[in-house]
Amino acid sequence: MCGILGVVATTPVNQLLYDGLMVLQHRGQDAAGIATAEGHTFHLHKGPGLVRDVFRTRNMRALPGNWGIGHCRYPTAGSAWNFAEAQPFYVNSPFGITLAHNGNLTNSEELKRVMFEQDLRHVNTNSDSEVLLNVLAHELQAHAKGPRLDLDTIFAAVAGVHRRCKGAYAVVAMIAGYGLLAFRDPYGIRPLVVGTNETMAGTEYLVASESVTLDTLGFQVMRDVAPGEAVFIDLNLKFSARQCAEKPMLAPCIFEYVYLARPDSMMDGVSVYETRLSMGEFLAEKVKKFIPVEEIDVVIPIPDSSRPSAMQLAQKLGIPYREGFVKNRYVGRTFIMPGQAMRKKSVRQKLNTVGQEFKGKRVLLVDDSIVRGTTSREIVEMARAAGALKVYFASAAPPVRYPNVYGIDMPTRAELIATDRTGEEIAREIGADALVYQDLEALEASITALNPDLNVFDTSCFNGCYITGDVTPEYLNHVENKRNGKAKSSDEDGTGSRQMVLGLASDEGQD
Repeated sequence: MCGILGVVATTPVNQLLYDGLMVLQHRGQDAAGIATAEGHTFHLHKGPGLVRDVFRTRNMRALPGNWGIGHCRYPTAGSAWNFAEAQPFYVNSPFGITLAHNGNLTNSEELKRVMFEQDLRHVNTNSDSEVLLNVLAHELQAHAKGPRLDLDTIFAAVAGVHRRCKGAYAVVAMIAGYGLLAFRDPYGIRPLVVGTNETMAGTEYLVASESVTLDTLGFQVMRDVAPGEAVFIDLNLKFSARQCAEKPMLAPCIFEYVYLARPDSMMDGVSVYETRLSMGEFLAEKVKKFIPVEEIDVVIPIPDSSRPSAMQLAQKLGIPYREGFVKNRYVGRTFIMPGQAMRKKSVRQKLNTVGQEFKGKRVLLVDDSIVRGTTSREIVEMARAAGALKVYFASAAPPVRYPNVYGIDMPTRAELIATDRTGEEIAREIGADALVYQDLEALEASITALNPDLNVFDTSCFNGCYITGDVTPEYLNHVENKRNGKAKSSDEDGTGSRQMVLGLASDEGQD
């Protein structure tokens, strides 16, 4: 998962893009980048680290223009340490395009080979986003009828991307001198929403991964971008949209609702917060079947994503809800940190116990999910060290038994604690007295109950059924072997952001 946004406005957008990336920081902490445009000239700055660390005053001054795109990176394909894979990406031919992508292509290596052999295009990094950019560029060139672009050509190019690219992708791109293009894969696996802001000079448009970005920046939600749909906003603030996929079907990644998205976001017409409350109600019914309610003294969430589920579960069971962990908000989300050692080290730095909520009590810990089990094991140990008599554990999501190939960093089955283990075996692994998982049917129902039209999901990490239909055991083995044998980039120290000057931008000015 990554965070993307694009905006066409009536005033300079550099600060708007920066603020939007700060709102989307939870979707990626590895790298960040902003590209803006003045007519035919692009200005781009990107680098490794958090948004606040990548951009300084001098960088913001060198990002003029009334339209632009932004990206915060979460490493899914390629290297977590390689600066070259920070986004947005740029290609100068045809027309000049910058692009930012959230998701993961499942056929990127094949595309890379075909583009080199047939399209004569060179891809410089291991990033599937650069592959996607070059596919888009080639399709624009193939459909253009001359040196000028029109809407039919742009939308035909997106249709070509849909035919060639497999997997998950939500995209924002700028075409020099023309406008902002945004589109979503034919299954709508990764989210994308568009909003408007009315000004005296005209209607401004913003496209982003989550609706919370629009809320905080003063835009009104217009609607979600439909699966397979492309939207285009030209430099005269004219909005156009067209369905570009042959057989689109809405099947969003269910893990967005479980963990990835902010609770104050709306996704495909559903409140993420309300879905998590609903998950808690379904989970309470499951808990009652496996743990005597009278054996639980207190319900404690693992902050932050599980709070709504834990609150609703406690209310449903009639058990006191308490905050037993204090979170250090200056430590990143452990799930999306590159490297197992770094994740394990950060758990104790991120959480500390409130001793009186554990001492002498039988506690039920509630988390949104259990992926690798490292964090869960550490947390159970912390609860026992604080004096808990018994530690029960409940997960608002089913067991994660399969790798996710659509943009979430769980690519190897060996890393998943639920692989080839029963619930009792997992409980022993994390040190819990009992473990209760949500049923997949209940998880789906917790969302469908809020929007009956949303009844198909990508649930591949739970049941191994990949919605795009092209993920084979051979592909999964290849991904895992590549990950296990991958060497770190020479830029693994993560130092040094970079200002890329495309056109006439300058890097003058002081912090």
